[in-house]
Amino acid sequence: MENYRIDNLDRAILRALQADAKQPYLEIARQLEVSGGTVHQRVNRLRELGIITGSKISVDRRKLGLDVTVLIGLHLTSAKAMNKVLAQLKKFPEVLEAYYTTGNYSLILKVCVASIEEYHQFLIKKLQAIDEVQSTESFICMDQPLERDIAI
Repeated sequence: MENYRIDNLDRAILRALQADAKQPYLEIARQLEVSGGTVHQRVNRLRELGIITGSKISVDRRKLGLDVTVLIGLHLTSAKAMNKVLAQLKKFPEVLEAYYTTGNYSLILKVCVASIEEYHQFLIKKLQAIDEVQSTESFICMDQPLERDIAI
């Protein structure tokens, strides 16, 4: 299955699932004019190949009171510190994403908190308390005018 190439039907199934991951396979089958068994089989194959890695519910963070999103550039004391820093970051629920990057920063984080004061406390008491974090630069997000899944 390593050489398997997705086809137009696979793409259509993926688009349907991206639009609504909870819709029944039979409904997708009706839309695509194929059998429910075909959709089921294709989804299983896409899971086995690692193309579909799960399903999730989207949560509106603002409705949970998490109004502040910050992107943070991190400079580490050395490249060898990466795994130790990541192990610490995984303990912080405020950190939603971490990207190992080229360019000016070793890591770029996406952090979500309730307020600027909460962010300030996170920055001082958690993030900058990691010995291997040499410095940080914060970018407070004013709005998120674009968010989307990968186009299939």
